[in-house]
Amino acid sequence: MLLIWSVFWFEIRFGFDFNHFGIYPQKIFGLRGILFSPFIHGDIEHLWHNTLPLLILSAALFFFYPRNVWKVLFYGVILTGICTWLLGRPANHIGASGVIYMLFGFLFFKGIIARHYRLIALSFGVVFMYGSLLWYTFPIDPKISWEGHLSGLLVGILLAFVIKRGIIKPVKYPWESPDFNPEEDEFLKHFDEQGNFIERLPEEDTSEEEFKINYEYKPKDESSTNHDNNNILL
Repeated sequence: MLLIWSVFWFEIRFGFDFNHFGIYPQKIFGLRGILFSPFIHGDIEHLWHNTLPLLILSAALFFFYPRNVWKVLFYGVILTGICTWLLGRPANHIGASGVIYMLFGFLFFKGIIARHYRLIALSFGVVFMYGSLLWYTFPIDPKISWEGHLSGLLVGILLAFVIKRGIIKPVKYPWESPDFNPEEDEFLKHFDEQGNFIERLPEEDTSEEEFKINYEYKPKDESSTNHDNNNILL
């Protein structure tokens, strides 16, 4: 994020225009935009609209998929750029929106595929916040690179299916194993055939523990008795 804003500041401060470094489809020189285009934005509004989603989605990627962060970012940026170069219209495609759509596709579909409750919750949170992004994968505005958005989304979905290592495994309970026998389960033993809870199992020893108190008589010591007889009470 700091690099993206620094590039934009440099353009404004020194009067440069880096738009020609974007992805220009079907042209050899346009391939350089695969690496440069995510850091180039047309104006402050374009930059701001990409800043917050990129910050939130990349932070989610770093927090929930720490072992796959750089793999997702590297392959995601490269493949999104290549697909945009193949599918795009003859114009300079600039901006980090393709990367945003890639992150959106990966985070949403990976959580569903992993079937882990935390990752599924992340998937629903992502689609709740940025589900409307799907509209911009269609050519509804000629000024918007829907080709880059669609490419990023497809690449994110692809990475969600391909990347399998370093993902949190879903919790597997004993009753989900194929060799599970409900008759030997300690918890299920406390339910009868009608589903009523049994506090004490029949084989448990229900007899109450008995306590005995033994009283022993200890005779008084003779020496102490003689000593008491010599005393004079006043």
